[in-house]
Amino acid sequence: MNRNLKSIALLFLGTIAMVSCTNDNTTDDNEIQNIPPTASELKDVRTEALTKLKQTFTITEASGSVTLTSVKGVKLIINRDYLRKNGAAVTGAINIEYVELFDKGHMLAANKPTMGLTTDGKKNLLISGGEFYIKATQDGVALESLATMTLLVPASLTGGLETGMLLWTGNLEDPENLVWKNVADAAGTNGGKGGVQGEGNNYYVSFGNFGWTNVDKFYSDPRPKTTILADAPEGYDNTNSAIYLSYDGEGQNALAKLDTYTAAGLFSEHYGQIPIGLACHIIFATEDNGQWRWAIKAVTVAANDVYTFTLAETTVGTEEQLIAAINAIQ
Repeated sequence: MNRNLKSIALLFLGTIAMVSCTNDNTTDDNEIQNIPPTASELKDVRTEALTKLKQTFTITEASGSVTLTSVKGVKLIINRDYLRKNGAAVTGAINIEYVELFDKGHMLAANKPTMGLTTDGKKNLLISGGEFYIKATQDGVALESLATMTLLVPASLTGGLETGMLLWTGNLEDPENLVWKNVADAAGTNGGKGGVQGEGNNYYVSFGNFGWTNVDKFYSDPRPKTTILADAPEGYDNTNSAIYLSYDGEGQNALAKLDTYTAAGLFSEHYGQIPIGLACHIIFATEDNGQWRWAIKAVTVAANDVYTFTLAETTVGTEEQLIAAINAIQ
């Protein structure tokens, strides 16, 4: 009898031990699944998103002006007579790499927000008429242009013609954190309009250098401004995640970014440019095993707000699902 009781007791203890081990393993598995990505893994999904947007053209004309038409109907006009390869005129076929961005979903996935430098060195949201990347090469060598190139951009792609649009170029110092700089029209060309002329249903954009180009104007709001902070889930920081702002009512062609990171481990818009009372959506985004993980909060900004994201609030999905979720924000 005692032996039977002892055997039952040992069997009971063994079962508990097995269950305990199983639970421990489950916890370990969950922890493994929730390991935040590395900086390079986040960079990889951003690079993949940008690569999908690249269009390629080949210029075979021997001389003169050439017009290339993009998938969305933008016309790029280049005079190949003024292209140079290591300082010499170019003969033979020329390869053109081209990217166009018109919505905040693709802007976020490719990490190309519309943040422009103000005259005092701060950053503020830009309302975009389109972001463009253009590169000309031959045999892998980047070409330069000695003359002005032109983009003919349908304004319908960004909700119609906006007054006050100017030409901006993307900084080349840190391509991972693109910031837009206004191109002053010091010579008075193009009617003093900074390289952009709105006419009919199009923007006529004149520029002289390859790289990133943008048609923009600053977002304007008369309300008092504040600085806001955002806290990412545990294990996520500015190396392996990002936090963006979508201003309600501004359409698809504007995306702000909390571009600094404090000593306390918070994302910040530290210039104090966020309007108090602004209705907006705050977006947390990161990589997750080759996919995206994100969360979206609808808020109305109050002075010195701090917004917190938890892992339980996030969604994991494909790039296409992420873009659709961001573009659904109104």
